[in-house]
Amino acid sequence: MGRVDGYNPQNTRKDGAFTWTDTHVKDLNSSVPQESSSDKSVIAESLVQNEGTESKEPTLAELKFREVIFGEEALRISPTEPYSLRRLIRRGHLNISQHYPMQQVLEDLHALWDWILLEKLHIPHQERSLYSAILVVPETFDNREIKEILSILLRDLRFSSAVVHQEGLAAVFGNGLSTACVVNLGAQVSSVICIEDGVALPNTEKTLPFGGEDISRCLLWTQRHHQTWPQIRTDILTKPIDLLMLNRLKESYCEIKEGELDAIAVVHSYEDAMPAGSHKTRLTALNVPPMGLFYPTLLIPDLYPPPPRSWFHDYEDMLEETWHIEFPRRSDMPDGLYPGSNVGLQMWDNYPFVSMKPKKEEKVGLAEAITSSILSTGRIDLQRKLFCSIQLIGGVALTGGLIPAVEERVLQTIPSNEAIHTVEVLQSRTNPTFVSWKGGAILGVLDFGRDAWVHREDWIRNGIHIGSGRKYKDSYFLQAQAMCYINS
Repeated sequence: MGRVDGYNPQNTRKDGAFTWTDTHVKDLNSSVPQESSSDKSVIAESLVQNEGTESKEPTLAELKFREVIFGEEALRISPTEPYSLRRLIRRGHLNISQHYPMQQVLEDLHALWDWILLEKLHIPHQERSLYSAILVVPETFDNREIKEILSILLRDLRFSSAVVHQEGLAAVFGNGLSTACVVNLGAQVSSVICIEDGVALPNTEKTLPFGGEDISRCLLWTQRHHQTWPQIRTDILTKPIDLLMLNRLKESYCEIKEGELDAIAVVHSYEDAMPAGSHKTRLTALNVPPMGLFYPTLLIPDLYPPPPRSWFHDYEDMLEETWHIEFPRRSDMPDGLYPGSNVGLQMWDNYPFVSMKPKKEEKVGLAEAITSSILSTGRIDLQRKLFCSIQLIGGVALTGGLIPAVEERVLQTIPSNEAIHTVEVLQSRTNPTFVSWKGGAILGVLDFGRDAWVHREDWIRNGIHIGSGRKYKDSYFLQAQAMCYINS
């Protein structure tokens, strides 16, 4: 669960320290047997002062470790505590590896969403069937991942129905637009996709393997290079709370600006289970880390890069070419509803066919990715419109000076033989950190006929069939007019 304190950090600088998460649950009635997984809890004895009376005699209490901790609290756990930190999504995909199998990732995702629904939204299990879910997914997700997540929503969380929308498309609707080039600047990955008249164009998607966390790590490297970082142990691998501190410093002080950019800031040190220490220091070259968006070689590569995603090939490929496959025909359906029978896909005829394999990452800067994405549309009228309708979303979009930097560098990247002389980044009407969620809600309201919604019984029993009326109409990569998944 991400933080939502995404308002303009240039005007809301925060120097307060983070606090360690309290991992214990106090149980003064320790003699009473516990029914809920007490055999799995780690139990310690401690002396706790009873504040309910004036007596200063300590009361023997039993401290139990909290079995599961979610959200930002999980990032503020001391490394000395007996917990294993699990990140469900990494670099734009489910964090599946040899040591974190897919089934465990999906179970953890179910537990996280269940906790949010119960503790934050107060929707109990017995009322879930009264609700429908809108699933907004990033462009980086593969169909296989979307299918598994959709199964969690309908089968495990027991929503009555669900619909899937791409994050870029939802952001366009969230700002009241219908055509734009959406640049999603996330924590670990950035993506570019063009939207025309409410449809995501299939061959314009670009994925860049860097984001806000890479800028934060670059900030730390830059300060150590200039010897301005205090002599403290800052290790984002073993202490995720240090990454939270670096993210806050980046949001508060980093911006794209010419010349030297220094600032006096308070840096905190977090030693094992001890209160945070404060160190006032002068940070320098604060305009260098965000320039890594345009020059990725500035960014520090992962010490432990994500493993190869060989798991994708272990199961039936959801990205296969469904319109070249013969499916068993149902007697109650006319021939025209089957992919081999002249399905009405005229809207895609002008676009080259994209091989549906796991999406590849581009190793270019942000300006090159935006220019390449827009020019790939192949139509000069649409290209001019998109270059003047660039929309930045995600937490990194709040970086000071980013909008004029994008406009200037994209204009410089356009080839001289292209008759395009204007580049404009549109001001977001909604906070870019969560404009996609607003757009997802709007899309759910606009779909009066609910043609794209998948019902729980249909998904569990049959999956999605050609001609069933349950088609994703907003995304080519979700099999825009002919998505088909048949559960085995």
